[in-house]
Amino acid sequence: MDRPNLLYIHSDQHSPKVLGCYGDPLVQTPHLDALAARGIIFNNAYCPSPVCTPSRMSMLTGRYPYENEVWTNHHILDSGRPTIAHAMGAAGYRPVLTGRMHALGTDQLHGYVDRPIGDHSSNYPGTGDAPSNLIQSVQKSGAGQSSYEVHDEDVTAAAIDFINREGIKKRSGQTDTPFCLHVGYILPHSPYIARKADYDQYIDVITPPKHPKPTGDESHPFFQWWRERNRFGEIEDTDTTRARAAYWALVTAMDRLIGQLLEALERNGFTKNTMIVYSSDHGEQVGEKALWMKRTFYEESVRVPAIISWPDVLPKGQVNNRVISALDLNATMLDALNAPELPYSRGRSLLPLLRGEADTWEDIAFSEYCIYEGHYQRMIRQDEWKLIYYHGYDPQLFNLSEDPEELHNRAGDEDCRAIQEELTAKVLDGWDPEWVAQKMLEKRRDLEIIREWASATNAPEQCQWPQTPGMTYLE
Repeated sequence: MDRPNLLYIHSDQHSPKVLGCYGDPLVQTPHLDALAARGIIFNNAYCPSPVCTPSRMSMLTGRYPYENEVWTNHHILDSGRPTIAHAMGAAGYRPVLTGRMHALGTDQLHGYVDRPIGDHSSNYPGTGDAPSNLIQSVQKSGAGQSSYEVHDEDVTAAAIDFINREGIKKRSGQTDTPFCLHVGYILPHSPYIARKADYDQYIDVITPPKHPKPTGDESHPFFQWWRERNRFGEIEDTDTTRARAAYWALVTAMDRLIGQLLEALERNGFTKNTMIVYSSDHGEQVGEKALWMKRTFYEESVRVPAIISWPDVLPKGQVNNRVISALDLNATMLDALNAPELPYSRGRSLLPLLRGEADTWEDIAFSEYCIYEGHYQRMIRQDEWKLIYYHGYDPQLFNLSEDPEELHNRAGDEDCRAIQEELTAKVLDGWDPEWVAQKMLEKRRDLEIIREWASATNAPEQCQWPQTPGMTYLE
C-alpha cells in the first residue's frame, strides 16, 4: 500500500460535548460529523494537561508534562527533544505546520520544515501564570469578531494553498511523495465573541449549563481558590447565556473552516489516500459547575474530541469507547506513516486495536496540571474510575460509569478504599510533586532572565502572525 498523506487538525479548547457526532443536538458541525461518519470517534480521549502549552508540547514529544518540564504557558520546550515532526521528517516526509503551536522560545519549528502562519502571541515568555482575566471574557461576550477567528481564516487559506500546490505537483508528475500537513487552530478558544451570523443561530436557543452551580467541590481548597481568584461568582445568568451562545458559534465557525480543508483535499484527489486526524489540546467548562475555560480535571475540561479517518484502511462509522490518551494519537500517526517511534514516548499506536489485531488494550490515561501558586495536581483515568490527586489536599474519586456527571466524590468511601489506594500509587509512580515544585521555582528564575533579555534586546519574533488590536471587537 502507498504511504498515506497526513492532515492533522488540532484545535484549541474544544470540548467534545459541543460536537454533533458526540451527541450535542444543538451545535451545527456538519463537516466534523461527516468526517466522523467516514472514520472512528473516540469517546474517552484525554489530554495530557488541561492547559494549552503543556498539552501541545506533550503532543509534540509524546512525553508527559513533567518529562518535558513544561507545566505552564510560559515554559519552553527543550529543542533537543525530538518531536512528531522530527520523526515524520526522518521517515521521508516534509512536515509543514500552518497556525497554532503555542511553543515558547526561539525554536518555532520543532522539526517542521515550514510554517507559513505562526501564533498570534509573542515567542517569549513572562514570569509565570499571571492572574487571569477570565471573568471579562465571559462578561464581555456576544456578537462581534475575535482576532482568533481572523487568524484561523488565514491559517485555512495557507493550508488550502499548500494542498492546491501539492495537487499541482501530483498532477504534473513533479513528485509522488506524500504530504504531511499539520493545521493548528485557535478556535473555539475564548474570548467568547463570534460573528453575528453564527451568534444569531444560538443566542435564542442556547441551553443553560446542566449544572450551573458548584456540585460537591464547594469546600475543596483548590476550587475555593480558583473560583475566588477568577471572580466566577460575579458572572450573571445573562453573561453565561451570551458566552455559551458565542462558544457554540465559534465551534460552528471552526467546523466551516475544516469543511474548506476537506473540500480542498477532495478537489485535488487526495481524499482516498489521506489519513485525517482531528483533536484538541483540552476542553472547555462553558459554565458547567460554575467554572469556565479549562484547568480542571472534570470531563468538560480534560476530555478531548478525537476522530481518525483513513479510507479503505480503518473502519468507518465506528464509536470507540476505550480509554486513550491524546499521546496515543501521536504514536498512531507515526505508525501509519511508518515513521520511527519517538524515544521515551508514552503514546501507544491505536492501529492494531482498530484493525482488530490487538488482544488487549489497557484503558488508562494521565493528565497533569501544576502552577506556581502551590497547586500540583495529577489525574488518572483507568477503566471506569477517575482519581484526581491534589498535593497537600484531599483527592477526588469518581466512578464515571455510575456517575458520568461527576457529582459524587467517592474519595474516602470505605467501599472504594482498594481502588483509591491503587490509583493513588499509580498517579504517584514516577511523578514526585515536591520535585515538580522545586523544578518550577528554578524555571521561574530562568524565565525572568529570558523575559528581560527579550524586552531589552527587542528580540525578533519568529513565525508570528500580525495580530492588531482592532481585530477583536463587540458589536
